[in-house]
Amino acid sequence: MRVEALWRYPVKSLGGEPLESAEFTSDGVAGDRLVHVQGPRGVLTGRTRYGLLTIPASTGPDGPLVDGHPWDSRQAHERVLPFGGRLTRYTGPERFDVLNVLVATDGQVAAAGVDVRRLRPNILIGGVEAGEEDAWPGHALVVGDVVIGMYQKRARCVVTTIDPDTGAQDLDVHRRIRREFGGVLCLDSWVVRAGVVNVGDPVEVVPTDELPDRVGGWIVGRPYAV
Repeated sequence: MRVEALWRYPVKSLGGEPLESAEFTSDGVAGDRLVHVQGPRGVLTGRTRYGLLTIPASTGPDGPLVDGHPWDSRQAHERVLPFGGRLTRYTGPERFDVLNVLVATDGQVAAAGVDVRRLRPNILIGGVEAGEEDAWPGHALVVGDVVIGMYQKRARCVVTTIDPDTGAQDLDVHRRIRREFGGVLCLDSWVVRAGVVNVGDPVEVVPTDELPDRVGGWIVGRPYAV
């Protein structure tokens, strides 16, 4: 097995940026989801504001960029204003809906027949048979010095129905995930041991007794804990 691809999402619910190398920290991928869209009654996400998912986001020398503009600039704010919110920086752990890393496998993505970007993973593991990831909760990925614990399969939401390029909705995507995969795809995960991961790095799956310190965060604008 190997690291097939890596992503970071500098602004929550905006487009992701592919990476050749990523620093995995105790707070997930360095630079991930440092900014979000704040509405009058809470956090706004792609679950209710589908168009946010089509706005490009990347990382600049001084922080997140929105469509090439610094996140705190007038131009960046104008990109999200039509969706009813404003850009806000927040770096607490609640900014992650469940845990701070999402793991996908090439076998399961191929079996689902979806554009992997709809699933918004941080790391895609290649060389995995479809269904193999079902046994991975309670195990960890070892990538060089980095250890990523895998907690549970991820329950998928309406975000998977949105084309990340056009914003067009295809409800059949989520119906298929529910029908063929029980509504879960990818793995809620966290960093057990920090370090740098590169595309192409070999990966080993090993059992672990480690558990995350906290599970839960923002989801449809409301914090929760389990």
